[in-house]
Amino acid sequence: MVVGSNPKMSTPAATPATYTSIPISGADVISRSFHNLSAAVSSRRPWPDFVAADVFHRPDSLTVAGERVRKNASYFRINYGILILGCAMISLVGTPISLMVWVLTLGMWLIFYFFREDPLFVGGRQVSDRLVLLCLVLASVMAVWFTGVLENLVVGVGIGLLVCCVHGVFRNPLEDDEAGLRESALTH
Repeated sequence: MVVGSNPKMSTPAATPATYTSIPISGADVISRSFHNLSAAVSSRRPWPDFVAADVFHRPDSLTVAGERVRKNASYFRINYGILILGCAMISLVGTPISLMVWVLTLGMWLIFYFFREDPLFVGGRQVSDRLVLLCLVLASVMAVWFTGVLENLVVGVGIGLLVCCVHGVFRNPLEDDEAGLRESALTH
C-alpha cells in the first residue's frame, strides 16, 4: 500500500458518477415531445365514463362535494385539461389569427417545456431550463399583448374551469375510479 493513499477512494463504488448530456438534434427533441404528448393524451379516461348519466348525483354536504372534486380531478385530470384547453380555443374562434398564434404558443410550451426529456442545445451550447421557461413566458406574454385576446382567454378558461368544477361536484366517484387511481399511482 502506498503511503498517503486512501483505500476507499480506489474502489469503483466510491468514485462519484459523472453524467454528461449527449446533444440531440432539434428534430429529435420535437419527435420525442410529440411522442410524450401522445402518450399523455392516451392516458385520459374514456369519454363515456366521463359523461355517464347514471353516476351524477347531488352531494350530501360541502365536505362530500370537496372530496368528489378532489377525486374526480385526480381521476379525470387529462380529460379536464382537454376540456379547459378546448374552451380556451373556442373562445378564440372569432379571431382566427389569434387562434393560430395561440396554437403555436401552446405547441412551443408542449415541445420545449412539458414533454421535453433531453437538454436543449442551441449553437452547441446547452440552454438551461430556466432560460427556456423565461423565453416561453415572454413568448406567451407577447402573444397576449400582440393579439389582444386576454379577456377572451380568461373567459374561455373560466368557463372550462366552471364546467370541470360542476362535473367534479356532481359526478359520484365509483370504486372503479378509485381502483384506477391506485393503479396509476403504483405505475408512476
